[in-house]
Amino acid sequence: MSVWMGLISFAAVAGLLTLIPGVDTALVLRAAIVRGSRHAFATALGVGTGVLVWGAAAACGLSVLLTTSHLAYTVLRIAGAVYLVWLGVKTLVTLWRGRGSTTDADHAEGDASGGLLRAWARGAATNLLNPKIGVFYIAMLPQFIPPEAPHLAMGVALAVVHDVEGMLWFSVLIFGVQFTRTWIARPSVKRAMEAMTGSVLLAFGVKLALSETP
Repeated sequence: MSVWMGLISFAAVAGLLTLIPGVDTALVLRAAIVRGSRHAFATALGVGTGVLVWGAAAACGLSVLLTTSHLAYTVLRIAGAVYLVWLGVKTLVTLWRGRGSTTDADHAEGDASGGLLRAWARGAATNLLNPKIGVFYIAMLPQFIPPEAPHLAMGVALAVVHDVEGMLWFSVLIFGVQFTRTWIARPSVKRAMEAMTGSVLLAFGVKLALSETP
């Protein structure tokens, strides 16, 4: 397998994975709905940073620990689950305390979070604390790395391909939210979408906590 064939083949697999709704998608959509496009893109870049780290780790063999060490996988799984549950509960509690309006609560959250940097960190942390991403990379990446190619460079290149596809998909979602901003800005719609996003994050956290090792 040539380098270009490996990149193209991986792009097809990663593209399908990108289109499957997951916690990263929920997080970016929430940022787009609540804080606007800048925070949504910052969150998406954070997710992309996590993908690059996982790609480099898989290429170096570091993420093998997730498949060979029950303790390492369990620790990361529980940490990720706690983080997702915390995000979900925080979203629902903030919404409930708003008592009919999310606007003031959203601005307060944005001021306290440190703005774009916190949005980026939230995206990165959510991705890095998901051990299933690491398992995917350690299982899939070696199949697309030619024997003659430098493993670290090729692993990062494959992760960049995944990142580009992810950013294109996130851009579609973010601009879609902006296109329907007038409808989404309605208090009732915004509250409903916030409640749904918080519930999804909470559900993902519970599901991750209850999942078995790969």
